[in-house]
Amino acid sequence: MKVTQDVRDTAVVVSVTGEIDSNTVGLLQPHLDSAVDTAGEHPAKLLIVELSRVTYFGSAGLNTLLECYEKGLAAGVSVRVVAANPEVVRPIQVTKLDKVLRPYATVADAVDG
Repeated sequence: MKVTQDVRDTAVVVSVTGEIDSNTVGLLQPHLDSAVDTAGEHPAKLLIVELSRVTYFGSAGLNTLLECYEKGLAAGVSVRVVAANPEVVRPIQVTKLDKVLRPYATVADAVDG
């Protein structure tokens, strides 16, 4: 798994590539925590978690993403998910979390909200 963070004019964007499962989620969590903190200081107060290059998204990843969303709420940061790939979208839909973690098709769509 590879994680990058990019602070843009419109948002803080965290991009993840690879598998998110119980073995890798421990590497992802600190990146998301840091990104929530960074987004909290950003004028847009927007964190975009870009998952379109994720090849596996297990329940551990889903829980971590939901936790990030809740931390964002507490910090006044909007957390939006970018994913059109079924590996990510399907688990979000099956668990009925698509009402909370509504996946956007692109980063631009997520910025527009």
